[in-house]
Parts: sequence; structure tokens; C-alpha cells
Amino acid sequence: MARVPFHYVDLRAFAYATEDEKRVNEALGTFLPEDFELQRSVNQGHHGDRIVILSARVDTADEMRTVLSRLADLEGVETVLEQLDERVTEDCELFVRLDKQAAFKRQVRLGEGLTLRAKVEAYPANKDAAVTNARETLEKFVVANEN
Repeated sequence: MARVPFHYVDLRAFAYATEDEKRVNEALGTFLPEDFELQRSVNQGHHGDRIVILSARVDTADEMRTVLSRLADLEGVETVLEQLDERVTEDCELFVRLDKQAAFKRQVRLGEGLTLRAKVEAYPANKDAAVTNARETLEKFVVANEN
């Protein structure tokens, strides 16, 4: 697969004070290329509790192929394909929320805890073109993963 019509893919998760940060790191690692370094930011919650924000931006074609290949393994990827019109914004961004607990177990499911945001290439830069590009790309990855 030569072309990946995305500018970048961002992944983000919060590690709350009650969670093991290493496990959240591993959950994000489910979607990332091996040895990919995460950005780490420490914040404070409303009640003074520690919240660590772990994030990654992949912006090379090979890195994005890794992320999209894992996303294509999603249980219920058909649901995402059906909902692309709601999941892509007017700014050509695709949003998918993923299950953090499942990702820690190396499974890919829709849910809470991990956020994937992908900037879709679209010319002209409008939502319809972005939805079309996102659909074509995800369908190609789904087919490739089935083989």
C-alpha cells in the first residue's frame, strides 16, 4: 500500500492516579510501531489528584500504516465505516474512541480511554472528500488484514 491519505495520526490516553502508568503506556503501544516514544505531560485533577497525559503523533507513512492496520483489526470496524460521516469533522479530522482495557490486552475495540484523531488529506479540503478518503483507506486496510 503506497499512499496513506492522512497528514498525521494522534493517539492520547490519560493515566489517572488510580491507574498504573506503565499499563496505559502498553495500551497505547498496541496501536504504535515498536519502540515508539510517547510524550508525557503531568497535570493535576480538580481534587488535586495526578493525571498523566500520554500521547503520540505518527506522521510518516510507515508509522501511519501500523496504526491504521491495528485500527482495521477493530471489532466492529463496520460500525466505524458506517459512522464516518459523524466521525469526520468539518476540519477533516477523524475521531475514534477506543477501549483502553482491551488495548492493554492487545485487543482493539470501541470504547473509552484512548482517543485516536487523524487528520485526513482532502482536496478540496472539505468533509465529504475527507470521509471518502478515510472510507477508502480503512476499507483497504480491512481487506489487507483479512488476507
